[in-house]
Amino acid sequence: MRYTVIAESTEQHFTDLVEEFRGGLTRLAASYEPLPQAREDLLQDIYMALWVALPKWRGEASLRTLVYRIAHNRALTHVWKRKRRGTPETIDDVTLPDDTPGPEQTAIAAADRDRLVDVVRALPLALRQPMLLALEDLSHSEMSAVLGITENNVAVRLSRARALLRERMMRS
Repeated sequence: MRYTVIAESTEQHFTDLVEEFRGGLTRLAASYEPLPQAREDLLQDIYMALWVALPKWRGEASLRTLVYRIAHNRALTHVWKRKRRGTPETIDDVTLPDDTPGPEQTAIAAADRDRLVDVVRALPLALRQPMLLALEDLSHSEMSAVLGITENNVAVRLSRARALLRERMMRS
């Protein structure tokens, strides 16, 4: 009986967690994987890792930090496996959910979003990671915990990433 109550509360906690972080995790997966089916596989890997890690979470770091650390680790593993297999990367089908109402506004937003995703994806990995977390509004200390680097290193990488993003966005 006790196990059933614990399992149900864990399941509800996991469901709430997925609902809260779904948008950010979807954007994170899209920045690492341009192919829709592979992106879904990556998201499922992230959710599975969260499911396994959630009961072990002791609350020493914020839940947000835990979620993004697991997501980034899974995304890195996904990229390394893809490179090892020699799977080509194509960006023809990259799309992100958009709630903009009008067709013209939707088209403009989609073009801007696709351009930003392409430019962010082209950043070196060491700069891409903190930039993605900054776009998800994590603090420097949360980013530091997720990436396992100092807050000063986070600030330096973000500064370099922003400069490179500005430069590349102006060119494209």
